[in-house]
Amino acid sequence: QVHLVQSGGGSVQAGGSLRLSCVVSGYTYSTYCMGWFRQAPGKEREGVATIATGGGRAYYADSVKGRFTISQDNAKNTVYLQMNSLKPEDTAMYYCAADPWLGYCSGGRFTLRFADWGQGTQVTVSS
Repeated sequence: QVHLVQSGGGSVQAGGSLRLSCVVSGYTYSTYCMGWFRQAPGKEREGVATIATGGGRAYYADSVKGRFTISQDNAKNTVYLQMNSLKPEDTAMYYCAADPWLGYCSGGRFTLRFADWGQGTQVTVSS
């Protein structure tokens, strides 16, 4: 059974930094697509960043380019989202997601069709 367990997040002032972690267990695939998504109150869930495990180009939403970095530690089956220069508009519930279809990690397109999702972690940025 696949499990995605998130940690990190919290509250920070504008301009600050936070790092989210997502540990994946139960995947039998050697390579799969990982993504970070977020959902603000009253808004639809949106893609933030994606990366294919085992190496591959990372893609970012325009709103976070240059501020957020997605990375992975394959030995720990963990994907990170480093968030710098945070803005109040980054306030949202953040979710990690995994899917064996690597197409979800190509072309910079974000889809909500990922098969497996983490429990979510709140990020609050105050002005």
